[in-house]
Amino acid sequence: MRKRSAKWIEQKEFAETMRTAQVVDVREKNVFDAGHIMGARNFPYSMIKTSLASLRKDKPVYLYDQKKLLSIRVANRLRKEGYHDIYILKGGYEDWNGKIKKK
Repeated sequence: MRKRSAKWIEQKEFAETMRTAQVVDVREKNVFDAGHIMGARNFPYSMIKTSLASLRKDKPVYLYDQKKLLSIRVANRLRKEGYHDIYILKGGYEDWNGKIKKK
């Protein structure tokens, strides 16, 4: 199911192309506030149904969570809703070594 819903993207390519995509952190708000990838929007997995309306279908969607499980679930949901250009950050936030932001 994962292979049909999203493509894996390496950290280097993610960092180089994220400005042209919608970067979405699917972790819960308290975890997002503790640290997230600079420029990411927080759509917690538990609230994804209400957040879908604010995602554009004509731009790539870059997903990440701590590792990958929630991102796979969200990718499956997005595919069912008609999104096609979906990517998941390989290694997730746990392996990210780019710029981050904390609240």
